[in-house]
Amino acid sequence: MSKDTITTAKQVIDLQIKALKKLKNSVDLSFHNAVNTIAKCNSKVIICGVGKSGIIASKISATLSSVGTPSFTVSANDCSHGDLGRITRQDILILISNSGNTNELRNIIKFSKSSKIFLIGIMSNKSSILYKASNIKINIPEVEESGHGIVPTSSTTTQLSIGDALAIALMKKKKFSKLDFKKYHPSGSLGNKLKTASDLMLTKNKIPFIKENNSMINAIKIINQKKLGFLVVTNSAGLNTGVFTDGDLKRLLRRKRNIKNLKIKNCMTKKPMSIDENMLASEALSIMNKKKITNLCVHNKNNIKRTIGVLHIHTLLHDLK
Repeated sequence: MSKDTITTAKQVIDLQIKALKKLKNSVDLSFHNAVNTIAKCNSKVIICGVGKSGIIASKISATLSSVGTPSFTVSANDCSHGDLGRITRQDILILISNSGNTNELRNIIKFSKSSKIFLIGIMSNKSSILYKASNIKINIPEVEESGHGIVPTSSTTTQLSIGDALAIALMKKKKFSKLDFKKYHPSGSLGNKLKTASDLMLTKNKIPFIKENNSMINAIKIINQKKLGFLVVTNSAGLNTGVFTDGDLKRLLRRKRNIKNLKIKNCMTKKPMSIDENMLASEALSIMNKKKITNLCVHNKNNIKRTIGVLHIHTLLHDLK
């Protein structure tokens, strides 16, 4: 019956919630020491587990690599057939095992000791060989499993969670920013979310520049040519002194009939909004929506008056959809 399956699902989830609460209360100085040690590593973090723990090891390794800590996994079985050669003294080795006594780990532990490879153990058994051999011992609590209490479920959830915690703590320790994250995620939905103004802005001859002493007749010509409904007004030094939009033109025409000989500097909007090239495109779109504008000037660092690009709302809507 569907009622029974839903009840089972909730029971499994309840056990995992209890496990995570126990894990949260168990986090101690050993976790802090592990983060500091990994942060100082100039080589790779190698992660290994057996069975379900091996699958968790792969996920943790992938997360670490994606947030600036180079990592890869090794198979516990393959390590007994040559893959131990992939681990060097400059690396940090993380072994994951709920019991800490898995036979497949014995050769790896022996190798790490003889080769003086720094070992971080993640286990639930303080009397295990892994606990005793580890330089840093992350002891996660024993938890109740689902499925007659024998199927690795709650334990793998705690392993995964402590791995995620390590990755994010390292990310903060290394001051790994959104821009750093973007380098490792250039494609897909994450890549779109992390696009910056510099990724989408129009540059060089596509920027609708006009000198501030130009006449309105020239301004209208450039607006028609560039088709952005927007001009960036500059002085003789090439610095941005204002913008002129098709909205400004409409308001001007309501006040005056003969505008051809007016200078653009007398009709422009002064102190235009400009954003840094590293601002997320999604933030730029939010500004446009809030200010009810369709274009933004883009600058580099603190050079607010030196426009290096322009963002148009149509480009943002197209690339961020």
